[in-house]
Amino acid sequence: MNNISLALAFARTLAIDALEAQTLLLHVLNRPLYDRAWLLLNDTLELTGEQHTRYQQALRQLLDNMPLAYLTGVQAFHGLDLQVTPDVLVPRADTETLVDWALSLGLDQASVLDLGTGSGAIALALKHKRPAWTVQAVDQSTQALAVAQKNASRLQLDVVFTQSDWFSRVQSKFDLIVANPPYIAQGDPHLPGLVHEPPSALVSGPLGLDDLQAIVDQAPTFLKAQGWLLLEHGYDQAAAVCDLLRQKGFTQVQSRDDLAGIARCSGGVRPEVK
Repeated sequence: MNNISLALAFARTLAIDALEAQTLLLHVLNRPLYDRAWLLLNDTLELTGEQHTRYQQALRQLLDNMPLAYLTGVQAFHGLDLQVTPDVLVPRADTETLVDWALSLGLDQASVLDLGTGSGAIALALKHKRPAWTVQAVDQSTQALAVAQKNASRLQLDVVFTQSDWFSRVQSKFDLIVANPPYIAQGDPHLPGLVHEPPSALVSGPLGLDDLQAIVDQAPTFLKAQGWLLLEHGYDQAAAVCDLLRQKGFTQVQSRDDLAGIARCSGGVRPEVK
């Protein structure tokens, strides 16, 4: 595969998604990742020996379930290009459902807490769309926080980052708390396909509900009156999460579907704290 056309043809023989193959080749060629038209216009361009080797190695990593975002170092999320590393979960389009719900609440000068921020995706997307909001983001991983802080600095978005195991170092009360916590059950058959992503950001007990339960239990203390708690969860966990919210006294409990029509997020309004 000594030119662009042959390189992409080779990727097709490996049954690699065409868009991923093109994006990866653009990365290897040090071109903008969205400039696929350039590949078509330059399909006879010769690859150097180094580029040829790097592309082959990267294709093998894709076949080994390495996320494309880890290979390119970039993931698009809600209109932002976020830098990502294996220290953070790759932001998914499903999580945009949580962001859209938060933005639809009609809050004005809101204070927001993002729990388990990872790359900073949710916090930065909210701050980008609502500059007047005060946003704090926490994560227990110092490595993840370093990634999030770099994203905030590069995007020039003013978010406060704190190292905290959920609420352990949080001191304020908020109008809105959002979280995309680990929610995969131990032994879930999907885990082998996620081997390159941090397990601490994925797995949460035998049913996948341990961290969701912990957040629901503690959130009322950190919510203002009429404050909202919005949670992302697994494709089959909406009923269980709504039950957790109701058991804790949350009101207006409801769920939101992702683009595939799957109930992806659930939330409610802070109960009266006596």
